[in-house]
Amino acid sequence: MAPRFARLLRDSRAALFTVLGALAVIWAVQVANWLDDYRLSYEYGMSSGRLDELPDIVTMPFLHFGWEHIEANSWPLFAFGFLAAYRGMKRFLLATVLIVLTSGLTVWWFERPDAVTAGASGVVYGYFGYVVLRGIFDRNPLDTVIGVGVAVLYSYLLLGVLPGAQGVSWLGHLGGLIGGLAGAWLLRDRTPRRAAGPAAAAAGTGPTPTSPAGALLKELDDLGI
Repeated sequence: MAPRFARLLRDSRAALFTVLGALAVIWAVQVANWLDDYRLSYEYGMSSGRLDELPDIVTMPFLHFGWEHIEANSWPLFAFGFLAAYRGMKRFLLATVLIVLTSGLTVWWFERPDAVTAGASGVVYGYFGYVVLRGIFDRNPLDTVIGVGVAVLYSYLLLGVLPGAQGVSWLGHLGGLIGGLAGAWLLRDRTPRRAAGPAAAAAGTGPTPTSPAGALLKELDDLGI
């Protein structure tokens, strides 16, 4: 097994367990919240403008206002969370902190004072933005292809960051998306890329290592695929 593929497999396993563990916590909180008539969401959700509400930035993503609410967030949180994490847990955790902060602070600063915001959708939008741009900033052809695919398949999510989006916290979505896009840049892989050797450049057959197709084939080959 190629060393890079073994590392990717190890990181993917850690990503899977981490995202499933986070979802298990969110669903356990939902059960307790439901039994308490969603009092936790109103008490520990985010309300704007008050300094004593700032700690609720941390609790807001774990709380929801109903079963449909948590179901709508769970699948994209799993899918985008796994794609954001499978390249390594350190960058994923740093990106998560940034996304939670930007989503929560945007709600705290701009939302109307009488609104209470809760839910993991801001984190979902953050992971979406992070996955879409990470491959480009990392100059990683495989992650670039994944990012393009995610952007095309889930482009409709961008409707959720428009002002006036009905029944959702568009401010939380927008703040999370900004955090994810910024995280892709701030946490980009800064490892220098090796230049292609003269023999490879002179071969003249098939995709070259500097072409997008050649870079993708080389990435897959390095992974032993």
